[in-house]
Amino acid sequence: MEIKTSISEIPLQTLLADEFSAADLTWTKISTSEHHVDDVALIPYARVEAFITGESNNAEHPTRFHIERNRKRERGSLKEYKNDDYLLYRMYWCSFGPENYTEGGEMLPSRKYRLNTRKRAARPQSMRGCTCHFSVKRLYSRPLVALIIYHERKHVNKLGLSCHGPLDRDAIGPKAKKVPYVCSEVQQQTLSLMYLGLPEENVLQAHIEGVQRYSGPNRSLDSASSQYIQKMGMIIKRSTHELDLNDQASVRIWVEKNKKSVFYYQDASESDPFILGIQTEWQLQQTVRFGHGSLVAAHSSFGISKLKYPLTTLLVYDSTNHALPIAWIITRSISKTDVFKYMKALVERVRNFDPSWTAGGWIVDDPTSQLDPIRELFSCPILFSTWRIRRSWLKNVVKRCRNGEIQCEIFRRLGEIVRGVWRQESDPMGDLEVLFQDFVDQVDFVEYFKSFWVPKLEMWLEAIRTLPLSSLESNGAIEEYHLNLKQKAYEDSHLDSLQRVDWLVHRLTTEIHSTYWLSLHSFESGSFPDVKERFTNSTSWYRALKIPDQNVVFCEEGRFCNFAKVLSVKSNGGFRTVRNLGSEFSCCDCDWALKGNLCKHVLKVNNVILERKNGILGTSLSCESFKQVIYELSEKPFDDSTCLDESLAWVLQVQERVLRLNEVNFKGVEKVVSGLEMKWGSKKERTFVGNKAVVLTSFRSRGQKRGLGFKRSSRKRKRVSRL
Repeated sequence: MEIKTSISEIPLQTLLADEFSAADLTWTKISTSEHHVDDVALIPYARVEAFITGESNNAEHPTRFHIERNRKRERGSLKEYKNDDYLLYRMYWCSFGPENYTEGGEMLPSRKYRLNTRKRAARPQSMRGCTCHFSVKRLYSRPLVALIIYHERKHVNKLGLSCHGPLDRDAIGPKAKKVPYVCSEVQQQTLSLMYLGLPEENVLQAHIEGVQRYSGPNRSLDSASSQYIQKMGMIIKRSTHELDLNDQASVRIWVEKNKKSVFYYQDASESDPFILGIQTEWQLQQTVRFGHGSLVAAHSSFGISKLKYPLTTLLVYDSTNHALPIAWIITRSISKTDVFKYMKALVERVRNFDPSWTAGGWIVDDPTSQLDPIRELFSCPILFSTWRIRRSWLKNVVKRCRNGEIQCEIFRRLGEIVRGVWRQESDPMGDLEVLFQDFVDQVDFVEYFKSFWVPKLEMWLEAIRTLPLSSLESNGAIEEYHLNLKQKAYEDSHLDSLQRVDWLVHRLTTEIHSTYWLSLHSFESGSFPDVKERFTNSTSWYRALKIPDQNVVFCEEGRFCNFAKVLSVKSNGGFRTVRNLGSEFSCCDCDWALKGNLCKHVLKVNNVILERKNGILGTSLSCESFKQVIYELSEKPFDDSTCLDESLAWVLQVQERVLRLNEVNFKGVEKVVSGLEMKWGSKKERTFVGNKAVVLTSFRSRGQKRGLGFKRSSRKRKRVSRL
């Protein structure tokens, strides 16, 4: 389009319709020192109101325009004037702006302490930062002509998103004041049910029951709740991960809109890698609730070959030892500097919420993880989880070897190589060469193991040797989260979506977050029995506890090793065979185990072996690691000094805590509490952040000065004359 330099070159447009809008006019680009480059048009001054009315009746963005600026000159006040000087100047702004009263919005600095003297078309609470505005000039040289200058024609906010009208995805309607009070818990419950795809009737019934707990019975509750559910459903249907065609810009827009859920963000550049740390308010609460003084586990490198950036999840264990996600970190960088950046931001966020928060221990599942930032920031011991190496080995052994006995034997030999890390004379690579020679006919497995695992096997074995190992229950919880994340992240996904970060962020913060919120809420409140039962039985550890001990039968086999048979309830009296007893490298012939997972039959057999204390059948790697720590501690030489006394006191304290933890684990909390002696204690004084509060009493002794304590209210009647 040709850019004009003077308004004298612009034709006057006269429209006969009662009202018209910008779409009915022909706009011209003009460039001046004042206007820069804007769209302008000339119309008769008497038709300005018709133009404003037509712009307000926009079908996609219905609104009204208020006068933001107003200037006026008298005729004859200018001796010399230009052809675009004004006699009357007014700037009209969409009434949904320019202020932004939404969450994370900003007000203009000049309006924070100034009374609102203009009559706005919309309430101040409904202003969403719309940038649409235009100016009208009544020309000084031509008083019957008006110059319209459109500065911004789109009804969008600073992020470029539609902020009001039918195209606004966050709009829930203008009758919000008539909707009954909906607390955050009920709102999150409703969103979780809708994200999980439950029927609208069930969601509506659960929503009404939740609202009635706070607002009581209400006649208009059914219709208002039905409208609320329909509007929330429209918001979910309109929501999309593509806030912009450019993935990097889309993520930047999401971060601006969800600042409360982001604890660290670093955009990709030539010198800095991309890092995005996400933690919602609910996840922050669970971090303080379940992570204080307890274990925090890291599920790392998810989607390293499919996603654009790998995903790392931080997990805590709830009261039933299920893994709950408390933070997500999306980045490809594993450098010490970058890990320290987002870990420090996470610690500061949690301790701003609870200054006394501290982690009891940290579990890592990748030997390439940076341990120094964890030790420096969290000041806690670090454990290593072997769930990843076990799952990968078992899955590929089953996939690349057809014979079941050969599968169990190879898996057992690999387990022996891992167990040999604590022996001084062990040679893992030599033992591995012997394994390759013994199973030289398994060409597919040998080639896979040599190409994929041999270059990094020493790194994994060094981590197993130097770090204490986590238990089977903890490993099973991490593995269960991995399977749930894999199912939710990869279902109904397009090939191009996996390479977009905004798609992953949208899936994490909507469906996956809602799944764990609703599962924990159902377990604690009992509101949804089906969800509660599914959440309770989600881990193999709890499924194994339901198998009776008498269903486990130990057998002997002369060729390979001892094995056990577990009576299966689902298979109508059939048995599942478990081989390589007593360790993580036990294998089972059930369908769940053949996929590389830690099944309930393996856990049940190992638990029965532990209860019978049959050391001949072997113990798990975590038990061996625990014994190794105790053995190294006992080998430390102590002289007969005060250091020995302090060490003995520490050991006795640790022994007492371990015995209590063991008692709670096997007997249960209820039995332990019921056996405690009841003690009556005095009522403690109130405290504030650990400091003893000053108690002000309303009484004083005779020798005490007046003015201390609270002032008593006088009950003397006031005289009529005083009144």
